Amino acid sequence: MHIKPRAPSAPGLEKQQGSLALYDSYIEEIRKTEFPLLSDRTYLDHAGTALYSKTLVERFSKDLLSNIYGNPHSGSDPSARSADCVEKVREQALRFFNADPEEFDLVFVANASAAVKLVADAFRDASSGQSSSQDSPGFWYGWHRDAHTSIVGLREISNGPYRCFRSDDDVQKWIDGGCNGSNGPLGLFAFPGQSNMTGRRLPLKWSGQIRKTQIDNKDMQKTYTLLDAAALATTFPLDFRDAALAPDFTALSFYKIFGFPDLGALIVRKGSASHLLAQRRYFGGGTVEMVISLTASWHARKTTSVHDACEDGTLPFHSIVALGYAIDVHASLFGSMQRVSTHTARLTAALHAGLLALRHPATGTPVCTIYNDTNDNNNNSNSNGSSRAGVFGDATTQGATLALNLRTPDGAGYVGYADVERAANARGLYVRSGSLCNPGGMATHLRWSAAEMRAAYAAGHRCSAPVQLVAGRPTGVVRVSLGAMSTMGDVRRWVEFVESVYVRGGEASGGGGRLGSGGKDGSGREGGAGGKQWSAVPKLPVSPERSLEGWRGKEAEVQVEQTEVAEKRKTKRWRSWLCWTKRGSHADVA
Repeated sequence: MHIKPRAPSAPGLEKQQGSLALYDSYIEEIRKTEFPLLSDRTYLDHAGTALYSKTLVERFSKDLLSNIYGNPHSGSDPSARSADCVEKVREQALRFFNADPEEFDLVFVANASAAVKLVADAFRDASSGQSSSQDSPGFWYGWHRDAHTSIVGLREISNGPYRCFRSDDDVQKWIDGGCNGSNGPLGLFAFPGQSNMTGRRLPLKWSGQIRKTQIDNKDMQKTYTLLDAAALATTFPLDFRDAALAPDFTALSFYKIFGFPDLGALIVRKGSASHLLAQRRYFGGGTVEMVISLTASWHARKTTSVHDACEDGTLPFHSIVALGYAIDVHASLFGSMQRVSTHTARLTAALHAGLLALRHPATGTPVCTIYNDTNDNNNNSNSNGSSRAGVFGDATTQGATLALNLRTPDGAGYVGYADVERAANARGLYVRSGSLCNPGGMATHLRWSAAEMRAAYAAGHRCSAPVQLVAGRPTGVVRVSLGAMSTMGDVRRWVEFVESVYVRGGEASGGGGRLGSGGKDGSGREGGAGGKQWSAVPKLPVSPERSLEGWRGKEAEVQVEQTEVAEKRKTKRWRSWLCWTKRGSHADVA
């Protein structure tokens, strides 16, 4: 089968602006045949999933039409073919990350969240021994505030003390202090390699530092590390060649890198972590050698390898076959992950600069608020100066993801983030909006306190059906993310969309309280993709130090006028639980 020529491999390609432009042209060219669906559409949600190439689908399909793959647990020739392919692809995947199979094992799972859950189950069972989890001391658990919801959820089964680290400095001080506070027989520290909200990349040195700190203290390792690499691995060359510096556990999703198959993995550092997974209590078909179920309760686990003990049931072997092709085709099309990283860093810098340059003509106010941990004055939201800044264009600190909200022309208000996504979708540009399963990042960058978030929930706000603006403040963001097959043309089209619709088109003057697609907003207004603009609910005076005590949901009657000509011009009265007041407070939020 014909394969497109490999990406240009001129020496120093990543360092030369001219060569970078050449590479961008190369991507534009291969998109015509490998990603033809992008001919009239702009895909900007690579943090959700990458796109699969035509060659990948064709090669995988040809294999399935030429070979029979049986269940790997059977002994037939088709089953042996599947079993052999699984092990070959397992090693191929490890080597994609420069992970030596002698030092690491790879457990196939559904996705990164399933990998996290596997680690959680192992730690819960290891900490409880033979007793019930309610009677066990549990294990200490810590996580970074930029963590995905699936990382945060692990705290619920720790059955022990836990801590959310609010910044990079907090983590570093904890490590420098000997990882104090994690006293006990077992501990786990989890962190994302990259924020799935802002794209900021966190220090990967922490895993090695935590391990070294415990060795220096002559303590048997009791605190382990879990790296959530799902967002990072999409455009970053994850490298495990130095096992001493690697995390004990790494969770990732292959579809975020290759687009297909829908498959994830848990990479395990054998030297420090394999014995913990062996203490899982649950077993399924394929992970045991014998089970007695009638006259006694006894079983013998498989102990040959980490994956033998963890891959319960029949593996998704067809998906694993596809993964082998995905790795090969990705290398053929894009050259290397380092090249992808350099290319997307350049695109992200251009995207950032293009959006920062946009101003509302009448007032000169910025069109975009871009969220990141920085102290500069380039219209970025500075939310925490004690975390390493993500520099757009620097692949070591910033990934190919950008989180933003659009401002109204007077600079005082925001356009609803879901409204922006709908408007983009109607024009063939695909992004993501909402809270992005990143509760710590949202609370930090949008400056929502715990009390305010609980009050918003009580008032009807949900991740799955959001109220876009509460008291004039956004509850989510618009996320634009780039990938291996993105080009400078995609960047231009997004900036031009924002300029044409929200600068020249005047759509930034609307309210933006509507819920998800086609629902009603928090004020009861009917929403939808029709582009209707509504006058904003008046902003109520709110104290910046407000807490849950003293708050109440006020069932208010609000007057809402439809400001765009529609079939009927009527004033509607709706009942709303979204007008909040604090007794005795008249201070505006800064």
